[in-house]
Amino acid sequence: MRVDKIIFATGNAGKMKEIRMIMADLGVEVQSMKEADLHTDIIEDGETFEENAMIKAQAIAQELSVRGDQAVVLADDSGLEIDYLNKEPGVYSARYMGEDTSYTVKNANLIRRLDGVPDEKRTARFVCAIAAVFPDGRTFETRATIEGRIGYEEKGGNGFGYDPIFYLPEYGMYSAELAPEEKNRISHRGKALEEMKKVLSREL
Repeated sequence: MRVDKIIFATGNAGKMKEIRMIMADLGVEVQSMKEADLHTDIIEDGETFEENAMIKAQAIAQELSVRGDQAVVLADDSGLEIDYLNKEPGVYSARYMGEDTSYTVKNANLIRRLDGVPDEKRTARFVCAIAAVFPDGRTFETRATIEGRIGYEEKGGNGFGYDPIFYLPEYGMYSAELAPEEKNRISHRGKALEEMKKVLSREL
């Protein structure tokens, strides 16, 4: 099946920039929901990252089907799990403290909640699950993680979301301090996208 368009179910500009960099050599146009003029209001009520990613992908695929458009739909659900906080904010990462709350406020609150917690107990990971829905109904999923710790302050200007508080001991820097190319290579989303790119290369 030859499909020449991929629609990624997001409106996040930072995320789309990462996605386009990683998917560039597929030779397929990658559009955001906004660029594809899709405005489905999706209720993410899954209990896992995989469930939420598939809910989003299938909702968009359904809207495309009604329009008669042929495209592969990709959707991701990603978040931060902090072990000391019982893996909060987890699947609620985007909605933590409210969707309209700035990440500066969210990050400050998480740091405050870890006040006095030593390094070895500040372990955390970013998780990313990506779902793909093809026009013929086939579905695929990939998942990846990156391990780190929650820092004591925000650092770096290259990331978004929780990147400025996510410290990577093996690199001696925060996720938001990494160069974009390096971040794409090691990040949870970058690794999950690379796995999905293998699926797309095989199935398209």
